[in-house]
Amino acid sequence: MSQGIKQLIFCSLLALSCVSMSANAEGIKIKTVEMERADNDWLLNATFQIELAPGLEDAVKKGVVLYFQTEFDITRSRWYWFDEKPVVAQRQTRLSYQPITQQYRIASEGFTFSAKTMSEALQAVGTIGGWKVADNNQIDAGKSYMAALRMTLDLSKLPKPFQVNALNNRDWNVSSDWLRFPFPPNLANPVKR
Repeated sequence: MSQGIKQLIFCSLLALSCVSMSANAEGIKIKTVEMERADNDWLLNATFQIELAPGLEDAVKKGVVLYFQTEFDITRSRWYWFDEKPVVAQRQTRLSYQPITQQYRIASEGFTFSAKTMSEALQAVGTIGGWKVADNNQIDAGKSYMAALRMTLDLSKLPKPFQVNALNNRDWNVSSDWLRFPFPPNLANPVKR
């Protein structure tokens, strides 16, 4: 094999490895989680790192609205029956692009925020602060629980043609893994990850 062909093969393999590394970077990852008690409520603070495929970013720029669903639950295992699930909470965050102002708009539970860049917008979508997920009446302080948290791109809210495309394209299936952690309700601020 000539030196030129070897260099071409090496460069091709290097380019493929860079593409596969960038593909693995896309998605949602949970960075931090904190539960805190405020009076009789339990509040969740969390940050997610969200990275979208270029096709999704382009779709938002062209007017497709993305909905991110955050799910949280608290369960208690029981040996004699199904697990008890005293707390199930969901929150939806909407990401859109406004071409007139050339800004991204984030809306969630009455809160709205504008961002100039996609990275700022995704940072705002991935930041949850003071989300009331439970009150003390739902949880027995003498028992131990497990909490679980995840965020997904809600494909059911996409326009129908995009839903069909999402079934065939893994770039549109954006989700974090479930993060499960012990939740001892008898402590003032039991969880910090």
